[in-house]
Amino acid sequence: MAHNRQLKETSLGKQVVAGTLATATVNTGGKLMSKLSRHPWLVFGAGMVAGYFVYKYRKDIIAGASKTIDAGKDFVLHQKESLEDIVAEAKEGN
Repeated sequence: MAHNRQLKETSLGKQVVAGTLATATVNTGGKLMSKLSRHPWLVFGAGMVAGYFVYKYRKDIIAGASKTIDAGKDFVLHQKESLEDIVAEAKEGN
């Protein structure tokens, strides 16, 4: 029981850190894009560079997305099983 709580706390901590990093990235990216928007050729060049790296690492990106989707499906299945266990225990208690 304590082990499960520790895993949940660790997972929650990772989610908080990931959310904080995502927020900082979006905020910084927004400021950068507002500065770049004054120079259309820089926006075009940044798009070319981004396109190059997306193309170069497309297999890694697809593999990472597939892994994330599979982990999400596993999480939903686990939550469904947990909910079914809770409902079954509640029915037994009545």
